[in-house]
Amino acid sequence: MSNLLAVEMVEAMKKVAMLDVELTVEERNLVSVGYKNVIGARRASWRILSSIEQKEEGKGNEQNAKRIKDYRQRDEDELAKICNDILKGDYYRYLAEFKSSEDRKEAAEQSLKSYEAASTTATSELPPTHPIRLGLALNFSVFYYEILNSPERLIFVKHGTVDAILVVAAAYIFYVNHVILCRACHLAKQAFDEAIAELDSLNEESYKDSTLIMQLLRDNLTLWTSDLPEEGGNAKRISVSLCVCLWVNGSWVSLRITFVLAFEA
Repeated sequence: MSNLLAVEMVEAMKKVAMLDVELTVEERNLVSVGYKNVIGARRASWRILSSIEQKEEGKGNEQNAKRIKDYRQRDEDELAKICNDILKGDYYRYLAEFKSSEDRKEAAEQSLKSYEAASTTATSELPPTHPIRLGLALNFSVFYYEILNSPERLIFVKHGTVDAILVVAAAYIFYVNHVILCRACHLAKQAFDEAIAELDSLNEESYKDSTLIMQLLRDNLTLWTSDLPEEGGNAKRISVSLCVCLWVNGSWVSLRITFVLAFEA
């Protein structure tokens, strides 16, 4: 679908949605497909521009980097406008991809609330093999992995602080990041396993969509757990260690902080 056609579809379906009548399944699908195509093109553009901008900055080409930054900010303005039309789980997540500081935190929190509410509804009202429930689990797990597991949480560690409180906080945040990774894996695996258990009951109409999403869930699980060492059976084990030096009573003291986390893969 061309970007122009997607834009026209979105505008047309917005008018239908504003009629204050319940949309049919086909109409909801048109809204979803339209918005996904419109925002997908801009997200791809934003990623490319961000990558080029970083490369130009690394080369010291400040003028080129500034031009690219201007284009990137235009993409961000368009992304924000589109996301603000919907403001639900996926679209809050898209905002969190490029926002920073408090704006990013707010988008992430709202995204989490939306995903949690949707998951509660989907679990109670849709079978495990339903493509909407599977797609929700896929996107929710990606949210945990890409947004809540962001390296931004560790920025202040790189500044070499040796304050005792900040060091412990850094260790805790590092640990939390790994907990979040496990949560992403758990969401994806639970959805996959529950769907597999009822695969025989999947109707022919949904079979293609559901099995495609199940494969994506499986692919993500393989990717996310590929760097984690095996500890026998299906158990995965993460050991996080930080060795720091603190200035205590006029002398340096070495301190090692270790967290160990185990979960079923």
